[in-house]
Amino acid sequence: MTTDAASATAAFRLTHYLGVAVPARLADEGARIGLVLLALERTDSAGLGGALVAALMIPHVVAAPVLGAVADRVRRRRLFHASCLLAYGLGLAATAVVVGRAPAGLALALVAAAGCCAPLVTGGLTSLLGELVPADRLSRAFSIDSTSYNLAGICGPALAAALSAAAGPDTALVALGAAGAIAGLVMLTLPLAPRTGGAGHDARLRPADLATGLLELLRNPPLRAVTWSSSAGQIGVGALPVLTALLAQQYGAGWAAGGLMTAFAAGALAGSLIYAVRPWTDTHPERVVLGCLAATGLPLALAATKPALSATTALFVLAGACTGPLFSALLAARERYAPSGVRTQIFTLGAGLKSTAAAGGAAAAGVVSGAGTSALLLAIAACQVLATLLGAALLTHRGTAGAKHAGRPGGAAAPEAANRKSRT
Repeated sequence: MTTDAASATAAFRLTHYLGVAVPARLADEGARIGLVLLALERTDSAGLGGALVAALMIPHVVAAPVLGAVADRVRRRRLFHASCLLAYGLGLAATAVVVGRAPAGLALALVAAAGCCAPLVTGGLTSLLGELVPADRLSRAFSIDSTSYNLAGICGPALAAALSAAAGPDTALVALGAAGAIAGLVMLTLPLAPRTGGAGHDARLRPADLATGLLELLRNPPLRAVTWSSSAGQIGVGALPVLTALLAQQYGAGWAAGGLMTAFAAGALAGSLIYAVRPWTDTHPERVVLGCLAATGLPLALAATKPALSATTALFVLAGACTGPLFSALLAARERYAPSGVRTQIFTLGAGLKSTAAAGGAAAAGVVSGAGTSALLLAIAACQVLATLLGAALLTHRGTAGAKHAGRPGGAAAPEAANRKSRT
């Protein structure tokens, strides 16, 4: 296969993959707004709206090891992933029908069932890129994939709000559910070959298998470093929505609550695109993760000096721009260092840990919001620095399991990546 033909095939497969990832993640991000708006319209209860969002989010962590373990063993991966995406979309659509018209417990159960499928919308989908794209193009592919998260974070809530205003929250939630279902149908056409018995995958799922991915995140030095440091840093990022609401009050500009978060997300999108064009490294993504964690804290610390709102907005863009390469490199590190038998579980667990950390950060920020914006900004910036130090310590401390990976220049996944490259 010529270089041009290989490039064309890789580009087509990546575009095909984005046809699954983008609508699925738009549905995931938009659903959180759609559920709250629907609860307010039908029941006039913000409490129910919050409970619905919690029911959607909490299963991310609970279901991640199970779904990841099954996805790592199931033979027909397209069918499994597509079924989960379809179930996610149908769960959202069904919730749109029952909220306010049936007992609240039924609505919570439906949205929780949809949430159990959500780990395959995030990390589960990303884990498939290593099967679709040649090894020498994976860094760029992960950068482009990270833009789908950024786009969904920007456009999903806006889409939910716009559809709710135009046609009602129930229609908005049904439309988001339809996007998830469409992603499931497109998933059925992805060029993923079924696993064979000789590929080293045991289809039988044992209780001990559910802990395999977590043990790898504790024993594998590069994976351990990027997973726990990025999760620790996410505690600070999760506090940003609370902080921006306080900053809007401080500056007397109501638009700043959403505007500063949009600026942060836009910066992240720009950072991901820049990193996609010119990745800084293909061999040590963990260094990019730790460097960008530290860099994210500096603009936020500068914002604590209470500059003009325009300068604060620019600093939020700059901080977001640092998280773009961070996330791209994090995805690349998971692919590079995760053993093939638990790759999907590593991706789903990592995504679940980050979501949990962000939720904890938001809750903590609410508790200490009386400390003032400057103190909160410094605390968020310090969170990034401490996360960097944590990652550096976990990376340099090698146990017996670390020695197993240290002798491989590409980590545990390197031999398989080389085989994919030669096949392509």
